[in-house]
Amino acid sequence: MTQDIDILSRITGDFASLRDAEKKVAELIFADIDFVAEANISDIAARADVSDASVTRFARAVGCHNVRDLKLRLTRALAAGRRFIQDAGEADGLGAVYDIAAQTLAVNRELMEQADIKGAVELLDGARQILVFGAGGGSTMLTQEMQFRLVRLGYAISAYPQSLLPRMVAATLEPDDVVVTLSVTGYTPEIVDSAHIARQYGARVVAITATGSPLAEAADVVLPVVARETDFIYHPSSSRYAMLAAIDVLAMELALRHQDRSRDKLRRLKITLDAHRGGDNRQPLGD
Repeated sequence: MTQDIDILSRITGDFASLRDAEKKVAELIFADIDFVAEANISDIAARADVSDASVTRFARAVGCHNVRDLKLRLTRALAAGRRFIQDAGEADGLGAVYDIAAQTLAVNRELMEQADIKGAVELLDGARQILVFGAGGGSTMLTQEMQFRLVRLGYAISAYPQSLLPRMVAATLEPDDVVVTLSVTGYTPEIVDSAHIARQYGARVVAITATGSPLAEAADVVLPVVARETDFIYHPSSSRYAMLAAIDVLAMELALRHQDRSRDKLRRLKITLDAHRGGDNRQPLGD
């Protein structure tokens, strides 16, 4: 039995096979998890209207060593946040998506206006090669997004959205290489470690991450992002919008830095795509 299993999911899955007295304990947990996490066996038994032995049997039936172990796992579930236990109620899905996106971009624009965008652009523009590291859902996708944005401008850039590859690649870098690390929290061990390894070999690091995080401390230049996560857990992480905006800002600044080259590259890309797919001349460039 792994210690990391979600005890509430285990109780839900095992509920049908529990004895009647054990089901009463389960129902009490879902009705008042705070009480069960804090109370002693006798109080739990009295509240559930079962015997002390039934409480112990329930704990073992759902994979816990004893009642103390059960309470520890319930406490762990609570620590993850009450929003992951309680019902969110009614919500306007369309409104939530667009409103949260707008709010997130507004907050992060203020941060970016104070950030060292010029310093990041200088590093990227002078790099022998650019490497983008990210791990996890949003960061994985956005490493490739940054690669798509810059490769069409003529930059030598590669995306490494896996946990082990960034460490391996970081160990091969040279002082004229630049790594862009993506992590909303700045605590993802694989990315923080890879940034340190890259720095050990003289490479420079640009981090799009939270200010004051371990990843920010490991970087030469930080472009700060903050997440506006709400109690409505069903909404996908809004931090994606902030990171994407930061990437677009860098791409735009680099494109404007070398307008003649950028225009030629983009025109060649446009001609190639139009010849392949047809359509009018206002279709996006490979998006």
